[in-house]
Amino acid sequence: MKKNKIILFAIAVLLIFVAILLVLSNSKSTIKKEITDFAVDDTANITMVFLSDKNNQSVILKRTDQGQWSVNEEYKAHKENIDLLLKTLINLAIMEPVSDVAHNTVIKVMAANSIKVEIYQMVYRIDLFSKIKLFRHEKLTKTYYVGHVTQSNIGTYMLMEGSTQPFTVYMPGFRGFVASRYRTLETSWRDHTVFNTKLKNIASVTVEFPAQPDQSYKVVNKNDRDLTLISNKNNSEISDYDTLALFQFITSFENIRFEAFKNDMHPEIIDSITSSQPMHIITLVEKSGKQHVVKSYYKPGFFGEVDYKGDPLRHDRDRFYSVLNDGRDFTMNQYFVFDKITRPLSFFLDNEKQN
Repeated sequence: MKKNKIILFAIAVLLIFVAILLVLSNSKSTIKKEITDFAVDDTANITMVFLSDKNNQSVILKRTDQGQWSVNEEYKAHKENIDLLLKTLINLAIMEPVSDVAHNTVIKVMAANSIKVEIYQMVYRIDLFSKIKLFRHEKLTKTYYVGHVTQSNIGTYMLMEGSTQPFTVYMPGFRGFVASRYRTLETSWRDHTVFNTKLKNIASVTVEFPAQPDQSYKVVNKNDRDLTLISNKNNSEISDYDTLALFQFITSFENIRFEAFKNDMHPEIIDSITSSQPMHIITLVEKSGKQHVVKSYYKPGFFGEVDYKGDPLRHDRDRFYSVLNDGRDFTMNQYFVFDKITRPLSFFLDNEKQN
């Protein structure tokens, strides 16, 4: 009995000691530290970033269980943009507090136009000397507002939630402002992948040219080494073709990306473009049965641009539009990226191959 009391007393003393350490630790954190601590010590434990603006636009960037990032828990995130944001979050530094003279103006502008940032991280309820860590959980660790850019275009005004003192914040070593890295538009964070399928996962690829039906074809992948080329015009198999060219074609679907989302174009303009005859239609069927269809259309040429004969150019020579993701997205693409997967049938025929 006496032994149990000693154990309980020891536990109580330990808990009191822990409580004292926590209180002392908190007491060392000054108000200044609390309102200037915009940077994150470790981005590896960030689980989610929530961004929202005054126009009711918001986006949720969330780390998945596989370590990848998603956008609004629906789309794959653009890796480079996520990496840039994480780099920014860990490298933020205070340049200076906003002066008393400019204080009211900055606060007024931020009240009308700023982006709210919420950062969630995995933390420990008990963390003693970074050695004793217990009770890991997700917690909202930082909430602050990102405002407009300073006149020097180097600093960005930021304000910690609960504070009335804004600061000019920057990223050491970067000549520019970080405000542009906090975006609330969903498409700013979405991945730009059109195709990312390895040969071993491809069942077939069909390329159609509505204006040139004799150049349309289908490539069937039998066993990753044996490919079948079929002409769509008469549904006949072609035996005499350039095997290397066809293999290069079918293996080019691993990293095809579009340049930019154009979902924000006026609906009437999009309808006008998509109601015209497609330039080409690509249908990739995976061995799992999943199907990817991309319909592409000419992009009108720029006003006043002419060809080598001096005639007005009807179409942009470098870019075109596409509809993908089951018609949900309208994108702009570059020819030099897509050329390798939009070869005409004649390209693969030994006696007619065009370079």
